Amino acid sequence: MIRLAVCIAALAALVSCTAPSGPVSDPKKDLGDFVLGHNIVVAPQFQRGPLSRPADKDEFIASMKNAVDARFGRYDGDRVVHFGINISGYVLAQNGVPLVLSPKSALIITVTAWDDRAGGKFNDEAREFVVLESFTTIGVSSGMTMTAEEQMANLTYNAAKQIEEWMHDNRACLADNVPPEVQKECWKDSAQERAERKKQLDELR
Repeated sequence: MIRLAVCIAALAALVSCTAPSGPVSDPKKDLGDFVLGHNIVVAPQFQRGPLSRPADKDEFIASMKNAVDARFGRYDGDRVVHFGINISGYVLAQNGVPLVLSPKSALIITVTAWDDRAGGKFNDEAREFVVLESFTTIGVSSGMTMTAEEQMANLTYNAAKQIEEWMHDNRACLADNVPPEVQKECWKDSAQERAERKKQLDELR
């Protein structure tokens, strides 16, 4: 029994070191002339997924806002971009049997980027993101080694990172005087990306 407790404590320490959730230390990406404006997070249809721990909606909203501020507050361009983020669903893995009964932690959000200068949306249709927890210890559920608050912080950290990657992919449209032929290629959601998100959602059900 003592050996089991020691093992669990060791795993918890390992996960806390390998699952990112705090200050952003990775290099900035090229986001054109981006600078963060309003960071609005809502959750009007906040849904708890199957086999999930409960989570407080306001805490999830605060965690998402903090993660976005931490990642995008590093940029100081001239093109003000506002984010409207909707948290639609989540799964926080419970303390169950590793890889059998315990689901992966996941977060589902949709994001709209608003162009302050033009007074309209960059993306007409909100972009959906299916965010999974960072890989930690193989064969061990995060429910065994992390609190719900730590899982939440890890998911929102990863969500902000995915949004940053999305902005990087569309950096050509975050500059002045974007040519029409470049503009029409921005903010597209490919069939391959939609299929991958569908697969991820199916695996969470």
